Amino acid sequence: MLGFEMLRDVMFLSGEGLSVVRNHHERWDGAGYPDRLGGTEIPLAARIFAVADTLDAMTSDRPYRTARVWEEARDEIFAQSGRQFDPRVVDAFREREPELRQIQRVVAAA
Repeated sequence: MLGFEMLRDVMFLSGEGLSVVRNHHERWDGAGYPDRLGGTEIPLAARIFAVADTLDAMTSDRPYRTARVWEEARDEIFAQSGRQFDPRVVDAFREREPELRQIQRVVAAA
């Protein structure tokens, strides 16, 4: 919610971009925040970003913990299909995993 409030007047984020910021913590099962949206009530771009953001968060070092390995993050995303994440988005991630893993390797090496 804070991110939404901070960015609400940024013109290039108006519309769908701002919707991603506001809604990417919603959950497929309706248990997320800030509006407790569920299923297809959550904008598609926010559902996609939720998986990407989770993958990045889990595979990146943080001040409070080291990065998890790709396989752990992937397995957690797969396990949350239908609960936290849109099953169709998780299926798309599963189909493109080799390409996404390669992109992550290149970015991490840079």
